Amino acid sequence: MNEPEQNILAIIQDVFPLEERPYLVLAEQLGSDEQSVFAAVENLRQSGIIRRIGGVYDSKKLGFISRLCAGKVPTISAGTSDDSALNEFAATVNEIPAITHNYVRSHEYNVWFTIIARSETEIQKIVDEVCSKTELHDVHILNATKKFKINTVMGAGAPANRIGDEKRHCEPKAKQSPAHFLSANDRARIRIACTDIPHTLTPFKDWGVTCDELRDDIAQKRMRRFGAILRHQEAGFAFNAMVCFANSEFGFQNSELKKAGEILAGKRYISHCYERPSFEGFPYTLYAMMHAQSAEELDRNIKEAAASIGNPDYAVLHSLHELKKTSFRFFA
Repeated sequence: MNEPEQNILAIIQDVFPLEERPYLVLAEQLGSDEQSVFAAVENLRQSGIIRRIGGVYDSKKLGFISRLCAGKVPTISAGTSDDSALNEFAATVNEIPAITHNYVRSHEYNVWFTIIARSETEIQKIVDEVCSKTELHDVHILNATKKFKINTVMGAGAPANRIGDEKRHCEPKAKQSPAHFLSANDRARIRIACTDIPHTLTPFKDWGVTCDELRDDIAQKRMRRFGAILRHQEAGFAFNAMVCFANSEFGFQNSELKKAGEILAGKRYISHCYERPSFEGFPYTLYAMMHAQSAEELDRNIKEAAASIGNPDYAVLHSLHELKKTSFRFFA
């Protein structure tokens, strides 16, 4: 990326202008012209750095739930002769829209995937389906008992902590609208806003969605942000790991976990931080997703993060393969 593209990304990851001529607004901020900014964004899309530009919605506030699943699939690294079981698993998952993210990680529990659905029953049915069609086994479905940080904005301009930060949109605070109050128009708009904006100078008009409606989704806290969603590897953050810190029996006291989560949430190289329940064979409850531009930088970040919260026992699950990464399309 050149410097103008980096400057554009620093803005549009967090806040893509919800204006009729968004590229003109960006051009005014950057001291450029509309066509040049549009061309730069198009280049970032075509190069694969930008996956899409659109809304990032809060599943819970739309009447859905999200669960992280950990399981085991036989692979060459686990002593098998080939990766046919993993390939079969990946192909099966790719056909299920409710599964949005799917990674192979460096641990005995080697596959980790995310499911978004309307109920625990529906999530269990999806897991059972995958297990019946593949060699996936020993699956644990994990909820987030506490969210310390949700922030996929990468780079020097990334905010330290996304949770509760509404000021960036300059919108008045509003009472959250329960999911059952969503109108047919709301559902249709949200379904559209989960996709990629048209590649035009007037994307919202061409989408058939008004900027006022999207601003209202933010004010109502249905939408976390409207911006560019990146492919981290193409954006220069090719080294990633999920670092899981021990539970109270092996590390934290319960009263300390909240403080530790808040400390980790303040680190710019951490994009996500959750508390999740431990399970047999995996005595960890505090999960932090860390990103870096080199293996050495990632190792330094992990050690610095651990030291900042008292060096509890932890496991590093490196991201070995990204099998699937998509955005869930609500009400599709």
